[in-house]
Order: sequence, then structure tokens, then C-alpha cells
Amino acid sequence: MATAKQTTPGYEDVVREIMSGKFHPVYCLMGEEDYYIDKISDLLVEKLLTPDEQAFNLFTFYGTEATVDAVVSATRGFPMGAERLVVCLKEAQNMKQLEKLELYFAQMQPSTVLIICHKGGNLDRRKKLPALVEKFGVLFESKPLREERIPGFVATYLKRKGLVIEQEAATMIGDLVGTKLSKVVNELEKLCVGLPAGQTMVTKAQVLATVGVNRDFNIFELQDALAKKDVSQATKIARIMAKDEREFYLPATLTMLFRFFSQLMLAYYAPEKSPTGIANWLGIREWQATKNVMPAMKSYSGVKVMNIISKIRETDARCKGIGNGGVSSAELFSELIYFILH
Repeated sequence: MATAKQTTPGYEDVVREIMSGKFHPVYCLMGEEDYYIDKISDLLVEKLLTPDEQAFNLFTFYGTEATVDAVVSATRGFPMGAERLVVCLKEAQNMKQLEKLELYFAQMQPSTVLIICHKGGNLDRRKKLPALVEKFGVLFESKPLREERIPGFVATYLKRKGLVIEQEAATMIGDLVGTKLSKVVNELEKLCVGLPAGQTMVTKAQVLATVGVNRDFNIFELQDALAKKDVSQATKIARIMAKDEREFYLPATLTMLFRFFSQLMLAYYAPEKSPTGIANWLGIREWQATKNVMPAMKSYSGVKVMNIISKIRETDARCKGIGNGGVSSAELFSELIYFILH
């Protein structure tokens, strides 16, 4: 018997409900796109507590430091001079024994709202915690926007500020910055600040003058594209990276690529080829195995990966002047990316 596909509410659905004043005892905001997680979390705190109430009724924990027991203990408290007590767990993906948050549901205080912010991936739906969140509250999955939807996001964001952007300029922002919305928004804010007084049209020339290539983003976006062997996307990202002469540093990029493909080589020897088995074998998180390693294992043979590692070493030597023959870093990089993909 087929099982119905699990769905989570969309961003607009969650925001609409919050704005209407309907709240739940628990929210789990999870996924790869940080922007929507931060927006919903901030909106919840704003609507649940006034600035004065937050001093005594907002408890913020970080998964890198806090224990589950401390978080659960905070949820059992009572509000002081406010209708609700809000407990916000940030960076939940880094918390040890996160599943123990099941304890919260055994004794929920009607006046408490727990907000769990889990970035970089989703909770394992095979476990009990996501099911409990769905039963008693809101389980929201923050999905990254596809590249073709970035121009629409840019146009809508600027429209809310009373601005219009040329279609080509909106597309260019996506090409330069990528699909990480927090970084897209940061560049849009820079554009807004830099516009001459009274101007409502954002042009291609202003984007070129204001928006910079996000080097860190593109390195990791390149890795994602290479993992899927997306020739078009990987080639475009590599071209953008190489164009930014001030930021592009080939040795650092080669280090990242060498680490990724070396890790991929080890993955072929994992005793268990499931996401959990590969994650345990490589010492990485399960979502990383699912997002990058497993697609790459389907895209590349073991022999090809060995050849890629050798090519990266050769490129590293050439960029340091060994047998280079006057070839630029950009040309070496393009040659390497072509070799990986073909």
C-alpha cells in the first residue's frame, strides 16, 4: 500500500497564521535555507512578546552550548508579567542528543512556546521528534529556491520597498550571488542604500557597480553542482569565480576540491551504502551524505575519482609554478573543471 507523501506548510502559510494571532506550543523550523528560518523565528518572538516582556520571558539557547535538559527545564517555567513564555533553541543541528527534546511533550505548559531552529538540513523523519512536532505544532521545511526563481524573489523584495528592477539586472544578481537568500537580501540592501535619492529603478549598471561575487558561497555551490555533475551550473559558477580576480585564490579552491573528492573516494569503501552508513563511515552528518556524497557516488566511478584527485594535485603544482608554462590561474581552473565533468 502506497504511503502519502509527507508535506510541510509553506512559508506564507506559517506567516499568515502567526499574523492572525494563532500560535502553537512548538515550532520546528528546519532546512537548508537559513533565511526563512530566521524570518519566522524573529516574527514569532515579535508577535508573542513585546520588547519589555522579552527581558523576563524569552530564553535563547544555542545547540553548540546548551543541553537538552536545560532547554526542557526552561519550557516548564511560567511567564512573568506576560501571557507567554518563549524558549528559542538556535543551531539545533549542533545539539547532542537532540531527540531527547521528546521530553518537552510529556509535560507541556499551555503558556510556553518552544521554537527549534535546525539549519543545514532536516530532522530525520524516521525518528519520533518530527512526528511529535507535527502532532502538536508546526514542522516547517525551509527549502532553497531554485535558481530560476531568484529573479522573481529579487523583484518582489524590491517591490515591497517601492522599487523596480530591470529583468536582466535581477537575473544578474542570481548569477553573481547564488541562491542563498540571506546573501541575496544582503546585496539588495546594499543596492537600496546606494540608490540616488528619488530613483525607483534598479539598473544592470548599478548591480554591476554594487553587487560583488560571493566567493565563499560559490565555492560550496560549485561543490554541490560537481556532486550532481551538473555541467551547466558548475561551468557557470567556475566562470564567475575565476572572473573575480581580487577574491579568487586557486590554492584554497583546490584544497576544498581535494578534500571533497578524497572523502568521496573513501565513501566507496563504506560497509553500508545508506546515508547513515556513509555518514558514520566518513564522520559527517547524515544530511551531508545525502546532499553531496551519495549523488556524487552515482555521478562518478571510483577510477574517475582517482584520476580527478591526481588532476587536482597536478593543477596545484602548476599554479605554484611547477611545469606551468605561463598558464593563468583562471585557465588552470577552467581546465580542471572541464576534466572533472567530462
